[in-house]
Amino acid sequence: MSAPDWAVLLCTLGFIVAYGVWKTRGAKTSESFLRGGSDNRWWTVGLSVMATQASAVTFLSTPGQGYLDGMGFVQFYFGLPLAMIVIGAVFIPMYYRWKVYTAYEFIGKRFDGRARLLTAGLFLIQRSLAAGITIYAPSIILSKVLNWPLSWTCVFIGALVILYTTSGGARAVGVTHKQQMVVIFLGMFLAFGLTVHYLGGVLGFGESLRLAKAMGKLEVINSSWNPADKYTLWSGLIGGFFLQLSYFGTDQSQVQRYLSGQSVAQARQGLWMNGLLKIPMQLFILLTGVLVFVFYQFHATPLHWNDANLVSARALDESGVVAGLEAEHAALHLERQASANAVLALWREGATDVEVPLAEWRALDARDKILRQEFTQRLAVLSPDAETNDKDYIFVGYVMDHLPVGIIGLLLAMIFCAGMSSTSAELSALATTGVVDVWRKPRDDAQQVRATKWATILFGALALGFAALFSLFENLIQAVNILGSLFYGTILGIFLVAFFIKRVQGTAVFVAALIAQAAILWIHFASVDIAFLWYNLIAPAILVVLALALQPFFPGRPGQTAPEEIQR
Repeated sequence: MSAPDWAVLLCTLGFIVAYGVWKTRGAKTSESFLRGGSDNRWWTVGLSVMATQASAVTFLSTPGQGYLDGMGFVQFYFGLPLAMIVIGAVFIPMYYRWKVYTAYEFIGKRFDGRARLLTAGLFLIQRSLAAGITIYAPSIILSKVLNWPLSWTCVFIGALVILYTTSGGARAVGVTHKQQMVVIFLGMFLAFGLTVHYLGGVLGFGESLRLAKAMGKLEVINSSWNPADKYTLWSGLIGGFFLQLSYFGTDQSQVQRYLSGQSVAQARQGLWMNGLLKIPMQLFILLTGVLVFVFYQFHATPLHWNDANLVSARALDESGVVAGLEAEHAALHLERQASANAVLALWREGATDVEVPLAEWRALDARDKILRQEFTQRLAVLSPDAETNDKDYIFVGYVMDHLPVGIIGLLLAMIFCAGMSSTSAELSALATTGVVDVWRKPRDDAQQVRATKWATILFGALALGFAALFSLFENLIQAVNILGSLFYGTILGIFLVAFFIKRVQGTAVFVAALIAQAAILWIHFASVDIAFLWYNLIAPAILVVLALALQPFFPGRPGQTAPEEIQR
């Protein structure tokens, strides 16, 4: 990477960290450190909510998802706007009326300490693992650029986040989110604009979309009811709704974001801002990946997107198999480019029947996928410990190989900012939950802040430990969503019972939650053919039904109260 790129990257990251530490140096009260001060306007709340969700995984994996599978992944978010309406109408007013530091405080008041500890514990497990991924994702980039060991790269990124999050807590998270989102939006628009500009030398924007559509990359809606399909209209609307309802309504990393709002109205408007912008944002990122796919129909691609694996395979392969695969891949690219140009030429001449060259193009593309699979199999033989999945290297490889000096540094800064924004929110939420809900003891204000700072460092170290153990899943963004789906359904079920079913008390909901969580883990690890989004519907359904069935066997105990009776 060039000196200007390094300057842009380091100056951007350095400014955000230094600004966060300086701006929040006075955050010494529980209200400021644990809740963020409760003085943010709606647009600040909205940006902070978006920054928490938009991790580096979003900008590593989503363009690769668009490149390989097209636009269908956006269906994952179809339930989000409806979830924002429900949370704004039900969850936010209750949280503000209770004046809680965490969402799990209410569970203890509504049920009992066991239910509170279980709910908080499930959150701590899920979010600690997810924080490991959000550190691991940008580490892939820096280790690729610097040839550093991945574990040391994780430590470098984690240390930056721990520094300003420990310094200012939730206040520092909210302050830095604004600067990070500016960098993120700027990087997104530059990546998209430059890709369109590069394609302009060969074909127009409309022709690019037409080519992408011919290759099946613009199909957004899959109306299948097959529960094994990962992304469909129905899994997004139903399973996605329950996942987003749980994430934004019960996950402390998000609850903490809108608890920093000046009022219920400001918090609600900030959340609705996210509901309006999230789907267009994801479509935009996916479309960038689709355009990168079109770009590479006219420019050579590597046989494998992880350069380190290619270099290693060439060195280890004495039989010449890898060299043969690379040669065939290069020849296929020329044929594929010729087929794409033939389709384009016929369209420009006004022809409506382009099925012959289009079929040839698709066949060549399918053959190229087979070559990539053959390389992956060969790599596994040559280097059994190598991570053969390279999907999350597609976009960063494009950035490093084709974008101009200076812009590379900014786009890397964009990905790092996304990683830092989500990780800082996660660490702050983990620390607050740990101190308020798990390690509870009488403390004055200064002691509470000091304990939360130490908890931030502890959870930062734990997330780094998880990051060091992670290898690439099928796709990083899928890994994050799978982790969420494994636990969010049970958490949501507990809250739904707490909000809406007054007669169910602590013991019944505690037992039902244990059974529901065990059922979801069994479904997943027994490889039952059900897409993970449906876990977010199955778990709360099991929990609610079981809680109602078990309540007659576990009479309520004194002190357990209904939601409208709870006051702080």
